[in-house]
Amino acid sequence: MCCPMKRFFHIKRLYGYILTTFIPLFLMTFAICLFLVLMQFLWKYVEDMVGKGLGLDVIGEMFFYAALNLIPMALPLAILLASLMVFGNMGENLELLAIKSAGIPLLKIMKPLIILIFFISVGAFFFQNDAIPKIQTKFYSLLISIRQASPELDIPESVFYKEIDGYNLYVERKDQKTGMLYDVLIYDVAGGFDNMAVIICDSAKMSMTEDKRMLIFTMYSGQQFQNFSQGNKPQNATDFVPYARENFDVKTMMISYDANFNRMGEEMIEGSSTSNYVSKNLSELGTSIDSMTMIMDSVNRLDRNMMKNYSYLAFRNSYPPNEKDSLISAALLANEKVPRPDTLLQSKGLQEQSSILQSAFSKAENNSNEFLFRSLNKTTTQKVINRHWIEWHRKFTIPFTCLIFFFIGAPLGSIVRKGGLGTPIVISVILFIIYYIVENVGYKMTRDGVWEHWFGMWFSSLILLPIGVFLTYKAMNDSVIMNADTYVQFFKRLFFIREKRKYPIKSVIIDSPDYEEIVNSLSGLSDEINRWFDKYNHPTYKSFWMDNARERELFTIKSSTEIILNQLSNSRNLVELTKAEAFPVLITKTGSFKAGTPGAKFNMYFFPTGFLFRLLSIPFELRTKKDLKEVQRLSKEMIEIIQGIHTVE
Repeated sequence: MCCPMKRFFHIKRLYGYILTTFIPLFLMTFAICLFLVLMQFLWKYVEDMVGKGLGLDVIGEMFFYAALNLIPMALPLAILLASLMVFGNMGENLELLAIKSAGIPLLKIMKPLIILIFFISVGAFFFQNDAIPKIQTKFYSLLISIRQASPELDIPESVFYKEIDGYNLYVERKDQKTGMLYDVLIYDVAGGFDNMAVIICDSAKMSMTEDKRMLIFTMYSGQQFQNFSQGNKPQNATDFVPYARENFDVKTMMISYDANFNRMGEEMIEGSSTSNYVSKNLSELGTSIDSMTMIMDSVNRLDRNMMKNYSYLAFRNSYPPNEKDSLISAALLANEKVPRPDTLLQSKGLQEQSSILQSAFSKAENNSNEFLFRSLNKTTTQKVINRHWIEWHRKFTIPFTCLIFFFIGAPLGSIVRKGGLGTPIVISVILFIIYYIVENVGYKMTRDGVWEHWFGMWFSSLILLPIGVFLTYKAMNDSVIMNADTYVQFFKRLFFIREKRKYPIKSVIIDSPDYEEIVNSLSGLSDEINRWFDKYNHPTYKSFWMDNARERELFTIKSSTEIILNQLSNSRNLVELTKAEAFPVLITKTGSFKAGTPGAKFNMYFFPTGFLFRLLSIPFELRTKKDLKEVQRLSKEMIEIIQGIHTVE
């Protein structure tokens, strides 16, 4: 009883250690990721906020709602980065190795974090369903209000200023201390271009009314020119246009300019038929989708009925039964050719023909316009339905992405075994960019109606889920997929790049070579190679895929060769060491699949792929045979060298 209880408490202590390690890192990475996506938001909307005289309270409120709105984007990235860092640190510090050596598998190590991420995902779902609709409503209403706010008056020098509706202002110079404007030119087009007025003055000064709804423009020593024709256009371009001229010493002009920040009501977003999807939860989205789908179905049925009623064959239904197709029946009874419709039209008088054609053209044009109008309405409705489906699926895809990113980050961290911020940040950014691109592709395809809504919105999850499963499987089996030496060996083998042996003379030798045993082992090695050639020189198609004894005996030959050469590496004779370095490094696997495995059986029975892989294995098989013959030749030469040297001694 003592040992199980002790093990239980050790596991509980391990879970506590993992949780206390993960939670602070997760909170830190979440703050960093939220800050990064918030900076992206600032970069995107900075032009809408700058130069409008907004107060710090408005800007702070805007950033607060933006931060809450961006939590679903920052949360998966934070989980990915935190899980990578935690398991990377544990792998780098050999903590994972110690835990696994105690008999605790990787999934059991991940168990407390799996439970924690599950609860975070559930919380993300309720946040998406209950909080995000309210946040998005406040966020977009405030953003639209900021976009519609009038810019702060800051007239530049020597540039036409067009931010005041109906007026273009040009100022040559201005005094920053007094606010006086000099050499001012004003184009007043508030009454229309035909009633335009031009004002020139030496100096001017601007001020606002107390309610900030009117701009008071006081001008000094100037002239005003205004069209006198009151909008009557001249008949010819060369006709003289009369105008009125006014000289003034002081002139005051009131311009309507609302400098206040007017906040748009949230009911404008909620009441909009094209954008109210941002303010709805799951049930409201489902209700709206059902109602709009019913409207679309009714409009489609109406269009089909109209096409049926107004088609050419539909007119036959309006004829009396005894006269239906009477002309065709009479022609068939008389063995005459059925007259074409255009001949019937030509049998009428010209005036009647014109009336028939005009009536047909008018009816076709009316039907075309009506169908076009309905198609535009249907297109708009379908886009709104797609937007509703996007928001509906996002309630589920964001929590599911959090789970997937954990099952990518944790196994990848245990494989990479690199802690800190360097390698995990690089890997996280690469994975998140891939996710962001794939997610945007699915989003745009769903929005435009190219893909089905369920496929488009779950497209990124369908791509990332197999990656998470694969990495988890590899991590549980202590895979070396992230080890650079693995890929170096693969490409060396693929391009037949041989490994070179190096046996330098050792300064200290503990076990001197037993040359008599080495000679006997080399002779036995040659005999073993001869037996291998007798059995497996020309394998059949079936034995290649099913007989694993071929590769097993080849591995035995390689092991024997390496044992002999390891003994010779303790020699102090340079000739022996040089000859030992000439031995090739044998490869023991000539096929893509190990013989007798399910993959090998599948390729054997599925002949197209099996035949292709068999052809690809031929170069490796030829190399193996060549190397075995080279081993035999070098073994014979090595025996002669050893016997010659030690006979002399």
